[in-house]
Amino acid sequence: MATILQTDRQSGVARHRTRPHDRFYLWQTLVCAAIAIGGFLPTYWLQLAPRSFIGPPLLHIHGALCTLWIFFLVSQASLIVRGKRRNHRDWGLAGIALATAVIIVGISAAIVSLKFELGRGLGDASRSFLVVPLAAMARFAIFTGAAIGFTHQSDWHKRFMIVGTVGLIEAAAARIAFTFAVGYGPGLRPGLLPPPPATIPIAVGLLLQLIIIAGMVHDRRTRGSVHPAWTIGLIGSVAVILLKVPLSTTAGWLAFADWTTRIAG
Repeated sequence: MATILQTDRQSGVARHRTRPHDRFYLWQTLVCAAIAIGGFLPTYWLQLAPRSFIGPPLLHIHGALCTLWIFFLVSQASLIVRGKRRNHRDWGLAGIALATAVIIVGISAAIVSLKFELGRGLGDASRSFLVVPLAAMARFAIFTGAAIGFTHQSDWHKRFMIVGTVGLIEAAAARIAFTFAVGYGPGLRPGLLPPPPATIPIAVGLLLQLIIIAGMVHDRRTRGSVHPAWTIGLIGSVAVILLKVPLSTTAGWLAFADWTTRIAG
């Protein structure tokens, strides 16, 4: 996220002036944070104090890392808005380490959750549903990795960061839909009930693309054209969202899901 470097004529001290559109990216990160917190508040955070949460212990590490990533992203965008670009860069390596941990633990948590669900007798529906968290992790890994690769090209970097995070918060958005449909209660969360129909993950995933579309509209108004990063992100995300469901019902995918539970031990 870029700033404009200026020099004060009297003091000769360099200072950064925030570009107006930098605040737009901060607002995008805040929207992602609101979805992440709102989705997991009733189905996770409010269940910790009364110890009513039911699930594998690894889910606690997964939840902590994903939450930390969201706050990290907001903090990084805030540093740019405040003109602290050097601090933003200094925290970059920590961000790479955090993103790596999110991916590794996220994939592990999805597999462990599948094993947990199979132990509860949820069967092939749970094997098929494994595609949802793995696809979200794949999108996060690909686009966040691309953002890291474009560290020195802020126009690509900041947009790919948003696209990657939109993939990450898909689970939170689905939990908002789950809470509205099922309600709130002690220990109640997705994973304890049979997985939802395939149309629900598709609808939630497509709805989240409004965050990317908002970026495209903002580009059109401020730059006169849409940056390619948004277009690549939207096409790639929609393709994954639409293709993951037919893939999940194939014999090959069901066999793959079983294989992941075996290697998990």
